[in-house]
Amino acid sequence: MARKTALLYVLEKILPHIFYLLESEQNVRNIAKHYIQNIQTGEKTEKGYSLEVIINSKMMTNIVKQAAGIDVAQNELVVSLGRVDQDTTVEIFAYKTFANNLKGFQALKHWAQKAFDSEIKICYVMEATGVYHEKLAYYLSDHQQQVSIVLPNKISNYFRTLDIKTITDKTASQAICQFGLERKLEVWQKPKKIFKELKQLTRERDQLIADRTVLKNQLHAEQAEAFPNESSVKRVIKRIQLINKQELEIKAEIAELIKKDIDLVKKINAITKITGVGKLTAAIVLAETNGFELIKSAKQLVSFSGLDIKLKDSGTSVKSKPRISKKGNRHLRKAMHMPALSAMRVNDHHKAVFVRLVTRHGIKMKAVVAVQRKILELIYVIYKTGKAFDKDYATTSVKERAEMLQNS
Repeated sequence: MARKTALLYVLEKILPHIFYLLESEQNVRNIAKHYIQNIQTGEKTEKGYSLEVIINSKMMTNIVKQAAGIDVAQNELVVSLGRVDQDTTVEIFAYKTFANNLKGFQALKHWAQKAFDSEIKICYVMEATGVYHEKLAYYLSDHQQQVSIVLPNKISNYFRTLDIKTITDKTASQAICQFGLERKLEVWQKPKKIFKELKQLTRERDQLIADRTVLKNQLHAEQAEAFPNESSVKRVIKRIQLINKQELEIKAEIAELIKKDIDLVKKINAITKITGVGKLTAAIVLAETNGFELIKSAKQLVSFSGLDIKLKDSGTSVKSKPRISKKGNRHLRKAMHMPALSAMRVNDHHKAVFVRLVTRHGIKMKAVVAVQRKILELIYVIYKTGKAFDKDYATTSVKERAEMLQNS
């Protein structure tokens, strides 16, 4: 009885949609017979998909793109599968939750490969959620899968354009999947081991510096009191001394790590010829950009760092002051601050840029940011071309810079 009910469902609801796709009624019967056999109402097939999902999948023809949208949490992965055909019809057709561990990664990969067309690459799309997404990204990359990691603000902005009122893990994964299907995303490349280690060390040092600043402020407040607590002061001083010691250890580890790569040593030596740029600054920039692996131009690098200009100007009523977007890597922006201040004191061209901009609008910080951008561009060009630092670079035209990069 249950089998007859399933057959009637196929005949009444599904087969009319398939007839126009297939050559004859006999082909429809053969396909339906294959999937109806041994299936009871409401049951799953041997591959874990309902009868309706399987038949519907036959209706998507000429699939051009497949994506798995993954909403990553600390302990679980919420995954939605989708595809788009040549008529740009988007279909989100499956959903499942996995554990955020090796066993879950294996199950996710196996499930997605069974659900998708094996002849078309699967794009696994996920948000950059702190560090929780990293293990999955490394696992998929190691197994020759295509991975794209998107900044959370891009997903949240895209989510607001959809007609979705309820926000859950499921709808979030569906939005990520649809975003991956509709957009052309950069394929994530696994960071080189040396840049990964440099990033860990430079960020650890950055955190130590922040902690030391807090302690120094605390020490100043303690010593400025009418009756300071001597034991409290001693403990704060000891913590500051410990941080100083750990900072020296980190610097030594960074230097030792760089020495192991002869090519990197040459490039960093060339970069440090730039006025105001030291080895630590060069190490931070290369670590945060993975050696400019996915950076195709100086403009893209500036945008990646968040030093690009944001302008809102519409009609006669909406007109805001230009400002930097800050939608990028804050570690790069922070690393460029001190080199810019040093360069403006020593390098005539950078000093001229600063004076010209301050004369024009009177905002010193805005002029400093412009110098930061120029130094960051210089680091990129020198790393890519292998050319020595040219103090007259500031007067070089954009066309000449482009020719330098093409010839590198």
